[in-house]
Amino acid sequence: MRLLILGPPGAGKGTQSSRIAEHYGIAAISTGDIFRENIRNETELGLQVKEVLASGGYVSDEITNAIVEERLGQDDCGQGFLLDGYPRTLAQVEALDGILGARGTALDHVLELTVDDEVVVARLLKRAQVEGRVDDTEAVIRERMAIYHQETKPLSDTYRERGLLVEVDGLGDVDLVTKRILTALTP
Repeated sequence: MRLLILGPPGAGKGTQSSRIAEHYGIAAISTGDIFRENIRNETELGLQVKEVLASGGYVSDEITNAIVEERLGQDDCGQGFLLDGYPRTLAQVEALDGILGARGTALDHVLELTVDDEVVVARLLKRAQVEGRVDDTEAVIRERMAIYHQETKPLSDTYRERGLLVEVDGLGDVDLVTKRILTALTP
């Protein structure tokens, strides 16, 4: 199974991605995790990403597309994958279409977790305290939400038109949300 998970930052994508990937036996790929690993290791990419994230922006399509293409070529993606944090823009949708098309594959479903903006802000502020994420200040969170609504939300419309979008309420107990997702993805 080849899946994407969409939703604003803090919607629970990371938590649900690992559960979904385990259920289906596929690779869970988080561009955010890849970026944070590079930041921790102080790679050239990590230094570029750190600067962008500190300002509340998103990493460029060029960098992100290359990372995703390389990652999807790894052996553990042969049986499928779940992408979290990619694509974020219509240009990235086109790039992903090209990457998958070159491999003779396509997406099976696009899952969107729907949540209230204020709930997301509260979640992320709490996460910032617990995990010590310096990039999760309220101003940066609200900037990410604005960017999400402006640039990423249109992806929902694109995937809805293609008949791939599956919307699931992302609020509530983690187990309940997982159950909703697995029910929605089961034909």
